[in-house]
Amino acid sequence: MTGVINVIKQKGYTSHDVVAILRRIFGTKKVGHTGTLDPDATGVLPICIGRATKLAEYFAAADKTYIAEIILGVETNTGDISGEITKESPVSFDTDAIINAVKSFHVEKRGEYLQVPPMYSAIKIGGKKLYELARKGETIERPARPVVIYDINVLEFFPERNAFTIEVKCSKGTYIRSLAVDIGAMLGCGATMGELERTQSELFSIATAYTLDEIKAAAETGEHTSLTLPPDKILPYPHVEISGEVLAKALNGNPIVHGTGRAEAVQHEKFWVYGNGQLVGLYSKKGNKLYVEVMMHEK
Repeated sequence: MTGVINVIKQKGYTSHDVVAILRRIFGTKKVGHTGTLDPDATGVLPICIGRATKLAEYFAAADKTYIAEIILGVETNTGDISGEITKESPVSFDTDAIINAVKSFHVEKRGEYLQVPPMYSAIKIGGKKLYELARKGETIERPARPVVIYDINVLEFFPERNAFTIEVKCSKGTYIRSLAVDIGAMLGCGATMGELERTQSELFSIATAYTLDEIKAAAETGEHTSLTLPPDKILPYPHVEISGEVLAKALNGNPIVHGTGRAEAVQHEKFWVYGNGQLVGLYSKKGNKLYVEVMMHEK
């Protein structure tokens, strides 16, 4: 079984919890996620199965879309409402000011957004994960990282509790908790993130995702393979068909001459290579040759 399952992560589960559950369901250790979601967050979590786990970093690089709740006047040590409250401030709930602050993060107005990652994150600095230092009460300087907010809008206001929701389409590595904190700082009252749902990860949508219960039920009836998407249908690279001696070389991990099959007519950097109708692997172009990046063929 090789492919990617679009899973709905429920609140209270870590991304590693989801992986562990699917390992038990499918009876294999070859299961991996494509980018963590916080335990309190919900939504789309693509999971790689079998040899598709070798492609996890490719799927993790996808742009993401979130719906997030922003709570004004409250600051926490984690950047979300699950953390310890460190400061509370009065709020002037001005909807126009909120819209302007939110819109100011759009790439058309700001370009790349330099974002400081939260202390409670899995980023490593000096060989140590930030959240491990944070749990010891330590706070260190974190270099700002460039991310991109492709689209951002206010969805709904909740003035009775000083909150509003936003929809954000952003690049890999964007922390919505840090975005909430920065919006609060711009409004002068501080903020923290409440609910968070990831609704899209490139081709994976919340509308076509499966719950763990649905996946378990499908596995019990032997229908679970119908839930997986083949990796070459997800990553839209051109296809190259090879055969004979060229195929034999490819199956041994050797580079193949660029120009085989359709490759010579297509100006791309990466290709899916097939032999006798079977997927061999993902290849990248260097000069006039294709070199294997990820071997998908089972020997």
